[in-house]
Amino acid sequence: MTTLSITEASRAGLSALVAAAEEGRDTPLSRHGKVVAEVVSAKEIAQLRQDRDTLRDAALVMARFATDSGVRTTLDQAMEFFNLNRAELEAENAEEAQSDNS
Repeated sequence: MTTLSITEASRAGLSALVAAAEEGRDTPLSRHGKVVAEVVSAKEIAQLRQDRDTLRDAALVMARFATDSGVRTTLDQAMEFFNLNRAELEAENAEEAQSDNS
């Protein structure tokens, strides 16, 4: 894979860079000797985005497994912790529903 400077890429032309990408040849572009971008095909970008999303989902699942103690809290336990009761919540919900319908 040949790295082109921005100036070389400009001389080669956008059409040539796109054609190379369509043929599966990625072209890294450098500025001051450092790669700052890469011309790749839309197919490869779509695959990379899909892989990124899959890896993010896998990381979330792994984090959940690593931190899950197995302890579950019921709604009643949560309400007790926050000093709430069902009658108060139902009254509040009814009041909100009534004001929404007005």
